[in-house]
Amino acid sequence: MKEKLELLKLLADETRLEILNILLKEDSYVEKIACELSLTPATICYHLKKMESSGVVRCSRSQFYIIYSLNREIFDKPLYELIKKDEKFVNPEEKYKKEVLSNFFKYGRLTQIPTQRKKREIVLSEIAKQFEFDRIYQETEVNEIILRYHEDFCTIRREMIAFGMMTRHHETYRRVKS
Repeated sequence: MKEKLELLKLLADETRLEILNILLKEDSYVEKIACELSLTPATICYHLKKMESSGVVRCSRSQFYIIYSLNREIFDKPLYELIKKDEKFVNPEEKYKKEVLSNFFKYGRLTQIPTQRKKREIVLSEIAKQFEFDRIYQETEVNEIILRYHEDFCTIRREMIAFGMMTRHHETYRRVKS
């Protein structure tokens, strides 16, 4: 519920809604959006960074520009999914895991790597779900999958090996533990 509330608060801003409307039409960059809205690039950059950190928009580099695009997965969901309350019985261990995941993941992205061992293991096992058991992965494949969640793929990859979730043989990796 906390994550849903944060998304709604983020959208409750006129400038951000204007930016989202521009990105609905096409991917764009800071200077172009600033020109369309008659605002400074610094203002647009501030709002885009907030939206990027929450997962509402994504960015990619294209030559000299950082191109922003809308994360359509969030907006493809019906509104009732954002406002309905989940009322299922969850055992204490599952409740703890859910709480840890909601604290460290925002809109599908890992905000930071936990320092506490138990929390780190929960977060890493969530990312490890993206890997098939006993399938051989090249290092570049592993990096690409981890990059969807966090930019520090080296640390996460090493930690998954340290926790015994994956094994490494030369430059190939394999998921071994859930």
